Amino acid sequence: MTYNPDLLDRAKRHPEKQKNADRPMGKKPDWLRVRAPQGTVYKDTLDIVRGQKLTTVCEEAGCPNIGECWNKKHATFMIMGEVCTRACAFCNVATGKPDELDKYEPLRVGVAVEQMALKHVVITSVDRDDLDDCGADHFVKTIGAIRFKSPDTTVEILPGDFRGNMTSIDAVIGAKPDVFNHNLETVPRLYPTVRPGARYFRSLRLLQRVKDVDPSIFTKSGLMVGLGETREEVAQVMDDMRAADIDFITIGQYLQPTPKHAPVEKFWTPEEFEGLERMARAKGFLMVSASPLTRSSHHAGEDFARLKAAREEKLGAKAS
Repeated sequence: MTYNPDLLDRAKRHPEKQKNADRPMGKKPDWLRVRAPQGTVYKDTLDIVRGQKLTTVCEEAGCPNIGECWNKKHATFMIMGEVCTRACAFCNVATGKPDELDKYEPLRVGVAVEQMALKHVVITSVDRDDLDDCGADHFVKTIGAIRFKSPDTTVEILPGDFRGNMTSIDAVIGAKPDVFNHNLETVPRLYPTVRPGARYFRSLRLLQRVKDVDPSIFTKSGLMVGLGETREEVAQVMDDMRAADIDFITIGQYLQPTPKHAPVEKFWTPEEFEGLERMARAKGFLMVSASPLTRSSHHAGEDFARLKAAREEKLGAKAS
């Protein structure tokens, strides 16, 4: 799963969580069961990722959809290493002191996108609070390399909050990704325990800034449910997102990676997710994806095509 063998050791992967008491992980309901990754196309995707010495969030975060996505040659590349400077209570990405940036990584991502013949690619990253620009220039170079190697590929990025630094944020906006995705993850009340290194309104301002600078860029954000939030709190987050003119919301079930991570307080049922989807559509999002297995990058290519169509339909309705 990781290029650093030490990080396969749970204690070394999450040193900040070892003081936590083990939390029972419980049995997943039937609607969360998925098939184990397999198949020739899955292996081909794995070989390209390994051959270019790249990291994917599919592996690092333990995404349940990896088998489905990799069998379609869909992958979300995670740049700037495999070690994050933050320690979110829900996240399975390793925490610690990252290595120096690999200056050749952007080109290798571009080559992998070309080899996989991707029509749409998602680029995310670990948080790099150790860097002056939090990695903004690395994002810009990666977007540029993809444009150079695969000019027809649409690019979706899923960066951190750049500590709210508008110079860094504007630089990434200037690289003109097709979709700027930044997840709010949870409701404001839970930030101190679930996402202590982030700030709810800082993330909202980032997404609003994208629309202020370049309204043509689609904005997207995601929520996990199951951490103890209420339906009313989720509704308020939706309202905040719409106030920031966010186009696309994704909502999925939180799954506890290890006993040291934040526990699952509730498994929301498929019917409850349908209710959240209806609520979000009523609030005016261009696109909504809400289901137990929804993840930020799941079906990103297909969703981007639908997102464009929804915008064109909305603009056409206004014109008439």
